[in-house]
Amino acid sequence: MPLHILIILVVGGIGLIAMLTYMFGLSKPLRFESDAVVRAAWLRQFPEDEVSAIHIAPDKSAALIETATGPGIVFALGARSCAHRLEGAEIRDTPGGLRILFHDFAAPRLDVALDPAARARWQQILSERP
Repeated sequence: MPLHILIILVVGGIGLIAMLTYMFGLSKPLRFESDAVVRAAWLRQFPEDEVSAIHIAPDKSAALIETATGPGIVFALGARSCAHRLEGAEIRDTPGGLRILFHDFAAPRLDVALDPAARARWQQILSERP
């Protein structure tokens, strides 16, 4: 097959896949619309935990989880979710919310956008962690 036809097929195929992904809504980032969605995302990573409370961020991109073993966070990573325990994590204030430094190569930090009321609630919960 001539190279110029092969290039057209490859570029056209990639473009078609990108267009279909967008049209079917598969490129939308995950939003935590309810406690049930957050609980399911946490239990996929930590099935042995009992979730006692869930605090969803105002922009619905993250949620603070309270468990018997301490707090954790679930956050959107594209169209999927990721969960981390917050033991050993460093929490810092930022102008728009909180910055969580996990000290983990796979997820070095997370910036969570919070309004003043949510920030105060999250800071209170995080200050009580072991």
